[in-house]
Amino acid sequence: MRLGPLSDSESNICHRTFSALVVRIGQVNAANLFLMMMRNFRLFVAWLGFARKLMPYGEIPRRDTELVILRVAWNCRCRYEWGQHVDIGLRAGVSVEDIVRVHKGADAPGWEPRLRALMRACDEFHHQRMVTDQTWAELEDHYDTPRLLEVLMLIGQYEGLAGVLNSTGLPLDMDLEKILASAPIHD
Repeated sequence: MRLGPLSDSESNICHRTFSALVVRIGQVNAANLFLMMMRNFRLFVAWLGFARKLMPYGEIPRRDTELVILRVAWNCRCRYEWGQHVDIGLRAGVSVEDIVRVHKGADAPGWEPRLRALMRACDEFHHQRMVTDQTWAELEDHYDTPRLLEVLMLIGQYEGLAGVLNSTGLPLDMDLEKILASAPIHD
């Protein structure tokens, strides 16, 4: 671990209360992430304000959002992001079958056209840093312009977060090891 959550001796009552409040409101156990990001509180507050506009308060369907985040986590091999969003995704309507398909990507049988286009957009963004014209046209069949921009920002936000998490080696929150045992990040 290069950078972990604030320890009890490094944090104050404001840090711990704020983290607990964010976890409770978001109904997600991401205390380690929040306490690590609080090492730069100004950046944390700005990032949280932006990130929450994408998840959980974005305007694309929650299931779509979670499938995008899972594909990004898979592409980046980010254990923390994957474990968190397997848990969150299942509560947001993602099925176990969807999670299995995320491993296989856009060409896996069973995706409806909208979700296939989202998986392809994640892969193209990850490998080429842009979405191709063909995938863009497929996305336009399902999303208006504001939602298209949201899809791109969602992918970019979670690509960036995966890089931070992988680089810092942030330890997993409680129960994530169990989740990862049932839905591992590697083939």
